[in-house]
Amino acid sequence: MDGPTLDWSLVWDSRQLLLDGLVVAVQVSATALALSVALGLVLALLRTSSTPLSWIAAGYINIFRGVPALVSVIWVYFGVSLAFGLTFTVFQAGVIALTLLYSAFLAEIFRSALSAVPPGLKEAGQALGLHPSRVFFSVTLPQAGKIALPNIGSMFIGMVKDTSTFTVIGLLEVVRVTQNLVSTTFQPFVLYTAAAAIYVLAAFVIDFGFRLVENLMTSPPQGRLARALRARKRARVERLIAAHSREPDEPLTPAAV
Repeated sequence: MDGPTLDWSLVWDSRQLLLDGLVVAVQVSATALALSVALGLVLALLRTSSTPLSWIAAGYINIFRGVPALVSVIWVYFGVSLAFGLTFTVFQAGVIALTLLYSAFLAEIFRSALSAVPPGLKEAGQALGLHPSRVFFSVTLPQAGKIALPNIGSMFIGMVKDTSTFTVIGLLEVVRVTQNLVSTTFQPFVLYTAAAAIYVLAAFVIDFGFRLVENLMTSPPQGRLARALRARKRARVERLIAAHSREPDEPLTPAAV
C-alpha cells in the first residue's frame, strides 16, 4: 500500500503565511531582547552588589533559568490574569515571558563580561578624574558589550525558537501557522519540514548579522563591511585633499567636494 503523496508545492503556496509567522516571531523576540538586555544588566549589577540586593538578584536568576518557556507563557497569560485581574494580549504575554526567562541568562552573561574587563581600564578612567558612572558607561560597559555580544546573539536565536511554544496561547508565529495549514491540507511532514527550515535559515541570518556587528566593534573593525566603509572614508579624504591642493584661482567642482 502506497503512503500519502507529499505535496511540496504547499510550501510555496503558503510562503506568505509562513513568512508572516516568522515576522511575528522576530518582532516578539526583538522586543523581548531589548527588555532582557536592560533588565539583565541591572540584575548583573545587583548580583555583584552588597546583600540583600545580591541575594534577590541571585534568587531571580536561579528561578527563571530553570523555568521552561511553555510554563512561563502560560503563567503570564493565564496565571497573572486569574491572580491579579491583568489581561495581556498574546504578543504582550510572549514578550513578558521571554523577558523573564532570558534576562536571567543575560544577567550571568553580563556579570561574566563585566568581570572580564581589565581593571586597568577602569583605573585609568578614575585617574583622569572621571566620575564612576562616567567610567562605567564610557569605559567598562562598551568593553563588556563587545565580550557579551556573541552570547547575546545566541540568546536571540533561542528566543526566536522559543516562540514556537507560544502556540499554546494562540500567537500566530511559524508553528501556529503551520498547525493551521496542516489542519486543512493534511500534509504535516511537508509543512513542519518547511517550518524547521525557516527556523534554521533565521538562525543563520541572525548569526551573520551579529557577526557583522561584532566585526565592526573590534579595533580596528574587521570584515568586508568594515573594509568597504574604510575604503569609502579614504576616498572622501583623498577628494578633500585634492580639492584643497588646487590652485587658488581654479574653481572647485561639486564632484570634488
